[in-house]
Formats: sequence, C-alpha cells, structure tokens
Amino acid sequence: MRKHLATTNMKEYTYIEKKDTRSGFGDGLTELGQKNKNVVALCADLTGSLKMNEFKNNHPDRFFQVGIAEANMMGIAAGLTIGGKIPFTGTFANFSTGRVYDQIRQSIAYSSKNVKICASHAGITLGEDGATHQILEDIGMMKMLPGMTVINTCDYNQTKAATIAIADHKGPVYLRFGRPKVPVFTDSTQKFEIGKGIKLIDGSDVTIAATGHLVWESLEAAKILNKYGIDVEVINIHTIKPLDETIILESVEKTRCIVSAEEHNFLGGLGESISRVLSKNFPLPQEFVATKDTFGESGTPAQLMEKYGLNASSIVEKAKKVISRKES
Repeated sequence: MRKHLATTNMKEYTYIEKKDTRSGFGDGLTELGQKNKNVVALCADLTGSLKMNEFKNNHPDRFFQVGIAEANMMGIAAGLTIGGKIPFTGTFANFSTGRVYDQIRQSIAYSSKNVKICASHAGITLGEDGATHQILEDIGMMKMLPGMTVINTCDYNQTKAATIAIADHKGPVYLRFGRPKVPVFTDSTQKFEIGKGIKLIDGSDVTIAATGHLVWESLEAAKILNKYGIDVEVINIHTIKPLDETIILESVEKTRCIVSAEEHNFLGGLGESISRVLSKNFPLPQEFVATKDTFGESGTPAQLMEKYGLNASSIVEKAKKVISRKES
C-alpha cells in the first residue's frame, strides 16, 4: 500500500518502499557492466556490503578483489585508467577516504585519473559499528581536492542514476551513499545531472538545502512547518562539488534565509560551501543542521540521528530560528 508521508502546499511526496542507497549503487553498477565493457570494479573485501556481487558474478574478468588493502586498490584503479578502463572502487566511506587519502591525492586527483571512488556506510547512519567507522568529515576531505567531483545521493533511485551517470564523466568522482533503508521517493527514470540541484518544493519563507539522507527529513520538516503557515522551499543538493550556486542564490533572493542539512560535520560540508556562496554574493542568515565537530558512537541509525540532531524536528527548529533572525 502506498504510504502518504509528506504533503506540501504545492507538491505531494510519497514512497512505496524503503531501500538502502548502497543497493542503488550495486544495481547501477550491474547495469553499467552490461552496457560498457570498459567499466571495471574493485573491492576491498566488502563485496556483499557494497552490493557488488552481481557485477562480480556476471563479469568475473572485470572484477578485482584486492582484500583489506585499500591503498593498493586506489593505486591499481589509477593504473587501470591508463589503459582506458573506468574503475569503480568500493568500500566503506571511512576506508575510501581517511585510510587512503594520500593515494587519492597523489595517484588519482593530482593526475586527474578517471577513477570513481564509491563509498558506502557513510555518516552516522552506519549505526552500531560506532565512531571508528562513522566518518563525518569525508565530504570536506574530498571536496578540497582539486578536480574532484563530490556527490551525495538521497535515495535508491538517485544513487542508481548517479552511478550510471558518473561513468560518462571524465575525471575523478567521489560518490557517497549509505547503509540503512530509507524512503524511495525520486523518479526511477530520472536523468542524473552532475552539478545541478533539484527544487523539490517551491516556497517563499525559508530555503532548506539538503543532501543525502537529510533530503527526506527536509520534506518531512516542510510538512510540519506548513502547519505553522511557513512556506518552505526545499532543494536537493546531490552534488556538493561542483555546487549549483545558481539554484541557491535564486532561492535565497526570494526567501532571504537558508537552512543547510547534511549527515556530516558542519565544518567542511555542504553548509560551509553554501556559506562561501552567500558571503561572496548575498550575505543572509543561515543555520546548520549537521554534527557539531564531534565523533559518533554506537547506536541504531534512528537513535543517532535523534541524538545528533539530524532529523525533521531539528530542521524545523533551525528553520524557525533562521526566520526569526531574518525578521529581527
């Protein structure tokens, strides 16, 4: 049965099921394997967790299991591009970035190698594995690398579409997705455009610019805020770099304030990128929904999102606060 969960004054968002975004990556990779013989996949002993088994089974000659050797995986991937291959690496976000940052910087980014760094189990919704695995600084690390494209998708359909789209993009890409099952609410036939934000709801009182798992929470927040007579504009910023500055500036010119929402440290993430755009073009009040310069801890995804203020209720609170700052 179709569940009705978020209704706005202009558009209604619903979902039929919840699916993990990592499965969107796995299915997108499988489709790529069927239509592009240059696509190869590498995994660091987490084939099942990254949903890469079907690609492995269908294309054993194009799948490389490197074991728990993430740094070596990045070097191999960089080398494969020289022969015209399009390598997709797969492991947890912490191991895709923090453990191998030197290899990415020196072997991939510095020489603009066409490697697609695909990272699952990102953010605090990794859950029970705890702080050592819950990377909350990866977007900042990757967006600071010259030439690196950084993408953070919101649901299964968008992750699948993004996985397919980045194969045609020339240059290194960091694709970030997650472990938990979340609502599937975007179009299954969508065409993913790198660097192009998507306006989900049109509004005039406050802008909410969200990325990843916080996009659905922002739609839920908009539903609550509408009950208070607050007209909310919600933008899905799936590409952190290059950032769609136009959609942000056009929105805040109308609403005169903005809330950024992300499953990441407020230092170095989407919110800071938006702050840079505002400071250069249109200084206005901004509030951040993000972790506050802290590591995570063990717990269920729902418990952690509540504790660290990464949910609809926190977005509602920040929206009211930023509106009051605008009016003062």
